[in-house]
Amino acid sequence: MAVSVRLDPLMEKELELFAKRQGITKTQFIVAALERALGRKDPYKLLLQVKGETPLQPQANQWQETYGSEGTELYDTERSRLAMIAKLRAKHGLSAD
Repeated sequence: MAVSVRLDPLMEKELELFAKRQGITKTQFIVAALERALGRKDPYKLLLQVKGETPLQPQANQWQETYGSEGTELYDTERSRLAMIAKLRAKHGLSAD
């Protein structure tokens, strides 16, 4: 099925350049973007799938011993943001309001 989309000239040029840098056509870029937006391609799930299927590199055991389980938890962005704000306020002598 063919779909026509009108873009402003600046966005079309940006699309063209970005697709060219990735070595794909504008159509391929748009289809990939739509697949991600519709949840058909989830890069995080793909990463987890690839990690599960790929055997560890020889030095991976050494890295695991060195770094432990670092990076296996989801990063708590909100907690980190609040901690950073608190540190900056304390550093600059600002109140919490």
